[in-house]
Amino acid sequence: MTRLRATAIGFAAVLLWALLALFTVGSAPVPPLQLNALCFAIGGAIGLIWVVVSGEVRALVRIPLRVYVFGTAGLFGYHALYFSALRLAPAAEAGLIAYLWPLLIVLFSGLLPGERLRAGHIVGGLAGFVGAALIVAQGLTGFDAAALPGYGLAALCALTWSSYSVLSRRLGDIPTASVAVFCLLTAALSLPLHLAFETTVWPQDMLGWFSVLALGLGPVGLAFYVWDIGVKRGDIQLLGVASYAAPLLSTLVLVGVGIARPTPVLFGAALLITGGAALAAWASAHGRVRPETVSRSDP
Repeated sequence: MTRLRATAIGFAAVLLWALLALFTVGSAPVPPLQLNALCFAIGGAIGLIWVVVSGEVRALVRIPLRVYVFGTAGLFGYHALYFSALRLAPAAEAGLIAYLWPLLIVLFSGLLPGERLRAGHIVGGLAGFVGAALIVAQGLTGFDAAALPGYGLAALCALTWSSYSVLSRRLGDIPTASVAVFCLLTAALSLPLHLAFETTVWPQDMLGWFSVLALGLGPVGLAFYVWDIGVKRGDIQLLGVASYAAPLLSTLVLVGVGIARPTPVLFGAALLITGGAALAAWASAHGRVRPETVSRSDP
């Protein structure tokens, strides 16, 4: 698989995450941890079926336990921190802080072997972050000291997902099929926490059940499999910047179904996000020109 194709596959996760808000709204009033358990159970089950059909069961048995601990901690930790942050702090502010993870991916990726952080990645990442901030910050209500614990959890949320994504690069020889186990273990951890801290509420209609199923198949299912391919084999710096498209696309989806209204801020954010991704793409391509030229001139 080429680096370009892996990057494109990884970007499919960003497209799927753009539907996260829409289906989450549709799944109400199911509480967060219960929704977490249901969606990851669906995503893990689908992945497990694929593992059996493709004959990769033996490969899963050979994967070290520490890898399963790492993957489960990444998926479960991110969502537990995210949901908790939104309970303890205003959603707009907490969401903005949590969405620092694409910028952190771009910056952290420069520490990986064989990667180099360039000015284009940094400027593109910052431009994308400003664009995402414009979208999220439309509903800011002002700083509230009482919400500091929530802000701290949101920052840990960003650190968790960016660290998981970058460190996954070091697990390039671990098959993507392992994500199925990550999902099932995340569901298993979410269930007892739900029973301990939440009241069980099931979807109230067919739309609610469809939303739960769609979440499990897409944004909280397939997205993690394609993201794993992207961060392990693709251009992780470009993926980090391109991830800023998620809040933009999510907003466009909500506008399309009539939940949100288009504003001038949306168009400004689109320019910043698109421009940032283009700049990062240029930086990645420019950075590989010389190595490729040298390799072609070798006998």
